[in-house]
Amino acid sequence: MNRFGKRLIAAAALISLLAGCSVRTAWDAEPSPSESSASTVSPSKSPSPSPDSPASPAPTAKPKPTSTIVRTPVPSPSETKADPTQKPTSTPTSETTGEAGSPKPAATTPQTASPASTTKPALTGDRAVLSWYYMKKGQGKVPGFPKEVEQYGPTRKAVYVGTGHKVYLTFDTGGPMGDTEKLLAALKDNEVKANFFLAGYNVKKYGDFVKKLVADGHLVANHTMTHTDMTKQTDAEVEKEVRDYEKLFQETTGEPITKIFRFPYGKYSMHLLEELTDMGYTSVFWSTAMRDWEPRKNGADDAYRDVMNGLHDGNIILMHQGSEDNINALDRIIKGIKAEGYEFALLTDFLSTKE
Repeated sequence: MNRFGKRLIAAAALISLLAGCSVRTAWDAEPSPSESSASTVSPSKSPSPSPDSPASPAPTAKPKPTSTIVRTPVPSPSETKADPTQKPTSTPTSETTGEAGSPKPAATTPQTASPASTTKPALTGDRAVLSWYYMKKGQGKVPGFPKEVEQYGPTRKAVYVGTGHKVYLTFDTGGPMGDTEKLLAALKDNEVKANFFLAGYNVKKYGDFVKKLVADGHLVANHTMTHTDMTKQTDAEVEKEVRDYEKLFQETTGEPITKIFRFPYGKYSMHLLEELTDMGYTSVFWSTAMRDWEPRKNGADDAYRDVMNGLHDGNIILMHQGSEDNINALDRIIKGIKAEGYEFALLTDFLSTKE
């Protein structure tokens, strides 16, 4: 081979070597900081959490919320104190002011679990524990409700808002009875009928009050015998709570119980809704409530404002009967609601209670 040929071969080998180095550099090099950040989703563009997912993490640059999540309040141990004759049970905590009042549904207030409960697997599927709540949208507007309501239906009968330009005033008494004379006077003087969910031990202890409610045309509905977190009970225990209440109510008043039910603390599951439905009941939640199981900063004025600021068509209002602030504000609340053009109604006005 002559000198010219050898030079051609050397040149070709050099070109091949340079080409190979170029290819490796293109694939093996790490992106520069600018290239890396360009491929990452900016926090400011992250989707904002859905109002139906209160527990989802908020983005770094969180947009101003358009609604307020109100969770069902969980009364303090003194508010939920059971009759001394009843077997002690653990006192669940949950709910914020969407309370049921407000309060507290799936992103609930931390609960006090017994040591044994920490070793139990979490309930899943239709037995997953849920806590009722709602999302305020402003005065005069019906609140938003948890996505779980999409799973209700004929086999899981439950309501959380009524119909028409009406207000459904409901009282829960899982604890103190409060000033019953002042309560009844406010209702009678304003010609208003209300809905009462009394725990069974209060029905047993205050039978004359219950008979007075029925005689005056108010609705008394099932709130269980012991006011216990039903998500911690077996099916047999749940049925006993409900059936024993029916028997006690009829023995006390001489009337059969109306098949309307409210879960203590607003704690429930899809399975429990089905079980109550199978027993002929419609479960009732609420669309207005407040943290009223303890004294309010501004007393009765706070109770009045909480109710009036949340008025909307079909408003189901939850108030705890044992709240002194509620009872002191009741006459003013009723007059204020009527001044806004709303009518008061019983839950039976739009619920069928026939099995």
